This record gives sequence, structure tokens and C-alpha cells, in this order.
Amino acid sequence: MTASGPVCPFSGGAALPDPVPLYGREFKRDPYPLYRRMREAGPVHRVRFPSGITAWLVTGYRAARKTLSDPRLGKNHALGNADWRRLASIMPEPQHSRLQVHLLHQDPPRHTALRALVADAFAPRRVEALRPRLQELADALVDELPATGGADLVAGFAARYPFRVLAEAIGLPPALADRFDRDWGKVVQPVGPQDPGRPAYEARLRGLEAYIAEVVADRRAAQYGGPDGPGLLARLVAAHDAGELTRPELDSMVFQLLVAGQEPVTNQISTMLVALLRHPGQLERLRAEPALLPRAVEELLRHDGAFELTTWRFFATDSDLHGTRIPAGDSVIVSLAAAGRDGTQFPDADALDLGRSPNAHLAFGHGVHFCPGAALARAQLQIALGTLLTRLPGLRPAGDLDDLEWIPAVLARGTGSLPVAYDRRL
Repeated sequence: MTASGPVCPFSGGAALPDPVPLYGREFKRDPYPLYRRMREAGPVHRVRFPSGITAWLVTGYRAARKTLSDPRLGKNHALGNADWRRLASIMPEPQHSRLQVHLLHQDPPRHTALRALVADAFAPRRVEALRPRLQELADALVDELPATGGADLVAGFAARYPFRVLAEAIGLPPALADRFDRDWGKVVQPVGPQDPGRPAYEARLRGLEAYIAEVVADRRAAQYGGPDGPGLLARLVAAHDAGELTRPELDSMVFQLLVAGQEPVTNQISTMLVALLRHPGQLERLRAEPALLPRAVEELLRHDGAFELTTWRFFATDSDLHGTRIPAGDSVIVSLAAAGRDGTQFPDADALDLGRSPNAHLAFGHGVHFCPGAALARAQLQIALGTLLTRLPGLRPAGDLDDLEWIPAVLARGTGSLPVAYDRRL
């Protein structure tokens, strides 16, 4: 297994190229040898992505944690320089201005105000109240799997469960939830301006925009909600109508909830299952010790997180970052995956240890942009793993795990399919 493309220029004692290419089938299959080389060489490296754009990548745990809370770095795309904007794999206009002013691309104080509008919906107490319903949703999907033999756990479970959970959490009515096209989720994997797939990407964007407009109109008319009152989507529409949100901010936040709120969980379920299938002894330990599940999920998040890299950050002026001079407007990205395998923070970092403690991983980020949906994601992951391990005895790979195709997304890790075998469905 190599660390980059078909030919690995970083093996042995070879010097790292400048910039380091972060793409290729072999790199996506196992990026960790390359990340180890980069950590050993220093905390900051210039890297190149498939679009041709270069960025500055932060690798070690301590450097990553400091960078994620560095107030000098902004998330607003307006801070990006002309070189970044020319090649960056970002949405085209006008969709960029209409759908990309959500929390992830805002800085304080506006970020603070927007985050306050969604925080309560994902508070731990609300998530705990939802757990029985989340269990029902997981069981319903397992009920649809073949009774014996096997299944593709991405198509049959991981690709469907997070959206059903999300619909419950944000107050998306079933009629609208049933009409959501999962293909729209691919817009969180933007393609560069020169990519031949750009027209199809833009068509997905237009379809998703039309759907968001329908959701907003429906929530305004019906004010749909559960027994605790209007759902989050309805409350966001009300905030817009009260002048607290602009229309692009409203549409962007609905976009972030519908798309960015589910695809990472789908990917994380797949990476967790792959890790357990690669370590059958750990899988059996977890099956035998269900109380270990919360700690196991934290270790699986650290070991191979769905957010491999963070999104862009920018300095407003030329600045020093861990000893490297970064020009204003150049993109800075943090490798959460590399931070999770840093042996200075995590003893025997490449090993999967479901009982690892402490485990202060960065899989959900750090600082003001720490994922607001972390509690909901954790609950989903615990329930998903617990349900699959309990109800599918004899769970094992249906084929060689090295043959799995990893999604080619720049920032994310996950598999497009995961064929498994099992003895029977309980």
C-alpha cells in the first residue's frame, strides 16, 4: 500500500516534494503513512489538491489545536486571495453567495449570532430525549436488510440513517424528507472550475436550491413541529421573517443542515465499520461489552475520522504559522486525520484501542467552530454501531477490504459501498 498516487515519491528516506500532492486512489485508501512523514518533517507543509490549487497544511496535534483556535485565521471566503479563488473547488456564483454564508464560513461576531440560533436544537439534553426514536429508525433500516447472507451497509444503512435522524432533529416533514435526492449531497464535494464534471455539479446545485426554496415556503406556511414546538427549520424561517437572518443566511443554514449535517455521519459509519472489520478481535470485544460503546466511538473517530481535513482558513495579512510565513489570502487547512495519529498525544497512535482513555481527539474540530451537532452525531454513531453489531451476528467483510473504493472527496473520508456478510438478521 502506497501513500500517494500510483508511484509513491515519499517512501523510505526520500524528501517530501514541494508541494505535496494530496490525491490519488492509493492516498485516499491509506493517507496515514504520508501524514506520518509530514508530521516528522514539521508542522506546516505546502500541498496541492486535484484542482491544482495549493494550500498550507497543518499536521501535528499541538499545532492543529493551536491553529483551530487562532483568532488571526478567518473562515470567510472573502479573505481568500485571487490565486486561491481562481482554482479553488468552491461553488460558482450565484449559488456561492446564496448558499455559502452559513456557520462554517462566518467569523465572530456574526458566527456567534448564527450559532446561537441552532445550538439549542442540538443540545445534549435534546439529543438524549431523541434516543428512543433514533433507535427505532436504526431498527427499521436493519429490518429491511436481507434476513441472511449479506448486504451493502452503505446503501442499506449508512447512506439512509443519518438523513432520517436529521429530519427528526430539525423538523423536516416526512413528505419533504421523502423527496430529498441523496445525489444533492455531492455538492459538498465541489469540483474545480476546469473539471469536466462541473456541469453536472452545477445541475445538482440548481436542484438543491429549488428544494431549499420549497422547504422554506413549507415551513413558513405550516410551522411544522413536534410536541416540543416548532422544529429548527421553522424557527430559522421565523428568525428570517423577524429580521434576524438575511435570505442568503437562511438558505445557507438550511443547506448546511440538509447536506453537511448528514454526509459526514454516513462517511463516519463506513470508516468505523471498516476499522472494526479490519480488527475482528476489537469487533468481538465491543459486541461482548456493549457498555464500551461510547468510548469505542471516540476511539474510532480518532482512528479514522470522516473529516480528514478542515475547510479553508485565511490570514488577512502575511503571518507566521508555526515558523512558516503564510501570505495573506493563501488557504490554511488542518489535517484532523494527521492530528489523530500523532504519537506525542496518543500512545501507540496507529493502533485501534477501543478502551483508550484519555482521548482528546479533534474529530469534531476545536475552538469557536467546534461542530454544533457533535452530540447528535455521537448518539447516531453509538446507536448505529450497537444496532448493527447486535442484530447482525457473524458480521464480516464480503471480499477484500483493500479493494474498497474510497470516495475521492478532498476533505472527507468514507467508502461508497461496504459489502458485508453475516449469519442472519436478528
